[in-house]
Amino acid sequence: MSPVEIGVIGCLILLVLLLTSMPVAFAMLAAGVIGFALIVNPAAAFSMVSADLYETFSSYSLTVIPLFVMMGQIAFHAGISRRMFRTAYVWIGHLRGGLAMATVGACAGFGAICGSGPATAATMSAVALPEMKRYGYADSLASGTVAAGGSLGMLIPPSVVFIVYALMTEQSIGDLFLAGIIPGILIALLFCLSIYFSCIGNSRLGPAGPRHSWKERFQSLTGVIETLILFFLVMGGMFFGIFTPIEAAAMGTAGSFAIAIFQKEMSLHKLKMIIFETVRTSSMIFFIVAGAVIFGRFLAVSRIPFAVAGFFVSLPLPGWGVMIIIILFFLFAGCFIDALALILLTIPIFYPVILELGFDPVWFGVIVVVITQMGVITPPVGVNVYVVSGIERDIPLTVIFKGALPYLLMLLISALILIVFPQLSLFLPGLLR
Repeated sequence: MSPVEIGVIGCLILLVLLLTSMPVAFAMLAAGVIGFALIVNPAAAFSMVSADLYETFSSYSLTVIPLFVMMGQIAFHAGISRRMFRTAYVWIGHLRGGLAMATVGACAGFGAICGSGPATAATMSAVALPEMKRYGYADSLASGTVAAGGSLGMLIPPSVVFIVYALMTEQSIGDLFLAGIIPGILIALLFCLSIYFSCIGNSRLGPAGPRHSWKERFQSLTGVIETLILFFLVMGGMFFGIFTPIEAAAMGTAGSFAIAIFQKEMSLHKLKMIIFETVRTSSMIFFIVAGAVIFGRFLAVSRIPFAVAGFFVSLPLPGWGVMIIIILFFLFAGCFIDALALILLTIPIFYPVILELGFDPVWFGVIVVVITQMGVITPPVGVNVYVVSGIERDIPLTVIFKGALPYLLMLLISALILIVFPQLSLFLPGLLR
């Protein structure tokens, strides 16, 4: 068999392993090692595995991942997300659907200090869902908002997905972080518009809460000071060239820890939980990255990425036509594969195509993240939906998926806007160049 044929069989084996619920990291590792051994030889395959595993787990660049994960964990246990939600609720909770809009705002704010979609969804499930249920919000709107709003953690910096994309494509992490700010705000606003019009048409979805005085509103603004401090510490430090991304992550972690100490929200028990969750989440990401690196080596020797790139470039379509096909692929595949795993699997294949067609790789990174955001709230592998369902077990999965449907439309609209107006994602990175 030719290397390309072995490559195709290897991809099919990977798909079968994923369908058997084998962890993504181990599925990619197994398929990559077997395929590499068949194309080259077993000795080279095992040598490649040992070298790549060591290189991945000793990589200084990947230090940024556990630092940002720990920053988000400290912020959660320090109550920063709870105070941020309270601020948003005081300002707009009196509107129909105002509590759901406040949840979107809190998701965006917590995403700015967390970097993970599922972690944001889990946090807001614990913070916002009980409040929305207490004020009589429909389960579909409440749970769907938390699941969809949690996806903002994938786009608004610091984003773990952006970090992995940057490491794979050798792009600037700072540029990608900046590129996600305006699209993140755009999507949050579209989510709020969806909630507003849904509740105008059916007031029972999200009844209005009590109105707070202007004094209470301004007093509540203290609840966002911590988030703003951390965001500007991290992003401002990178924007003005004071910190590298790794230094910015370390400063953000130190800053969140200092806030927790100052607010007297830190204890030995919480510190143990923070360390445990950081190690668990970071290890999962590291293993997925290592598996993807090994599977990528197999794809490289199989020549599949080059064959696919040549096929797309030779299509009698303009560049935008090819881009639409790639986006539709991500949209379809995102329904079945976890967002991080999908990016790790497909970027080695599609990235050369993007470069060949002349598209900006930073813009493409934003588009890919926006598209994969849809996958975390669509069946059958809508990970954010499963996170919400795991925390609120009395809400059926079908109800959560139904509640998330309007947000799928908003994500699609935002993707189209970013395709038509790429400068929305490239404007801020352009200021640094």
